[in-house]
Order: sequence, then C-alpha cells, then structure tokens
Amino acid sequence: MKKLTVFSAPKPFSDVHIGTIQRNAIRSWLQMGSEVEVLLIGDEPGLAGAAHELGVTHIRAVSRNQHGTPLVSAIFQAAREAAQGELLLFSNTDIIFFPETLPLALKVREQFAEFVLMGQRYDLELRSELDFVSGWPARLRAEVATRGRLHPEGGSDYFLFPRHLYSEIPDFAIGRAGWDNWMIYHAVQQPWMDINASADLTVVHQNHDYAHLSKGEGHQRHPETFENADLAGGWRKMYTLMELRHRLVGGRVQQAPWSLVRFLRGLERWLQPDELEGSGLRWRLLILLRQLRRRLTHTGAG
Repeated sequence: MKKLTVFSAPKPFSDVHIGTIQRNAIRSWLQMGSEVEVLLIGDEPGLAGAAHELGVTHIRAVSRNQHGTPLVSAIFQAAREAAQGELLLFSNTDIIFFPETLPLALKVREQFAEFVLMGQRYDLELRSELDFVSGWPARLRAEVATRGRLHPEGGSDYFLFPRHLYSEIPDFAIGRAGWDNWMIYHAVQQPWMDINASADLTVVHQNHDYAHLSKGEGHQRHPETFENADLAGGWRKMYTLMELRHRLVGGRVQQAPWSLVRFLRGLERWLQPDELEGSGLRWRLLILLRQLRRRLTHTGAG
C-alpha cells in the first residue's frame, strides 16, 4: 500500500521543451521515495513512451469535452480508481516537488482526517533536464532563491488531499483557467481544513509558453476558460488562495491572520458580477479595489 499517489494529465511530449520540463517534474515526484506512486493520465502524443521510460503507470482512457480537451472530473475519477495511496496529489506536469512533501503531508494527516493542501509556486526558467543526484534539492533551492519569482495567489497548481474528498467535480476542461479556483471555492465551503501550504511547501513551476493553445496565447481568456466559469457557477466562485481560512507554518495548521489585502479581496468578491466584466459604478469600484490590493501586495504593505 502506497502512502501517496501523484497524478497528472501531461501535455504532448512532442515539443522538446515541454517534454523536458515534464520529465523533470515526474522525476522529482519519484524522488519522494518508494511510498509514492505516479499515475499519468491521457493519450497525448509521446505520453505512453515517456511513462514507460520513467517507470510510472499510464492510464490511457479519459473522457473529453466537445473540444477534445480532457475533463478534470474524469482525470480525478481515473486516479481514484487506480490509486494505491491513502493520499492523492494532483499536480500540473510542470511542477517540481521536493522530497519533504510526503512527510509534511503525513504530518498534516496526523492532525486532520479531512484537509486539502494547496499553495503558491515559484516560477523558474529551466531549459535542460535536471540531474537528480545527491544534493539536488539544495542546488535547486539556490536557483529558486536567485532566479525564481513567487507567483501571485490567483490559483493553485496542486491539490493534496485524502482520497475520499473531491468525489464530485464538474466537467471542467483541464489546462484552462478557472477549474482550480472552483477547487479552492469548494474546499472553503466544506467542513474540511482548507490549508495554504505556501510557507512550508516550496514548489517550482518551470516556465513555458502556450504554443499548445490556439494562437499560442495564455489560457485566461480561452473560450474553454469561460465554459469552466459557467460550470463553476459564475465568476463569484472563482476563489483564490487569499480566500483560504488556514495556513501551514512549521508543520502546524493555524488560522489565516486578518490582513488588509485579504479584506480588500473580500470586497472585490462581493462586488464581482457573475460575468467576468461589467459596467457602471459597481464595476469601476471593483477595478479600483483590485488595483489598490495589487499595489499593496506588490509593496508588502497589506
């Protein structure tokens, strides 16, 4: 019986850089030890060969939407059915985890039966395959300290939770914006411990372009992002890490402290219409609040 199952739905391995960073991510997951298994879900080009090369489990079948994009609900269901781990960790396939991830998760599990860990990432430019020999965590941390950039608290690239949670998820399109925000919203609405693990859990996002999407643009205004928002119940349910009620510090869970930034974010959420954009006084006030919050966040004054 494994203690943790890491699962993901990779992009095609046909692009050299995407293939490199995905292999880096998967190899980092395997570095957590023999109590961790890895499931790769989907039938994207090159995925079967990469799974065989890396010695991880490949689950080919996954339901897709009308655009041919894999469904988050199907990915999570496939993982739950195949997983041996008592804990599940969904991760985007460009995220590197450090070996202390599993001990940290088990420590939280000792404290709570139902919890979800999520958090910020550090963005880092990596163009070559990492060498996972002795001392690699310290070397990578040094690179993060010198070249990395902490990503804003807009969403989360990972969710770590006991396997019985998130049993029902709308049919979101993977790889488009919005679905991770609903995951945060859903956790906050439940009697679970919704936990921002950013202070204790360092994760590294390897920068990449969006050539796999139409016109090579980001996913924030992709048509399927708007479909995800509709499935979530509107933009008011697009929660961020700022909405989380708890945080992990030194291996212990504590209440998230009050801050002006979090207060302003709450006002933004109250003013947000169900659609992405609006007009009139309410919308102008929302924009002003958002600009103020971002300025305070940037200066660290909130």
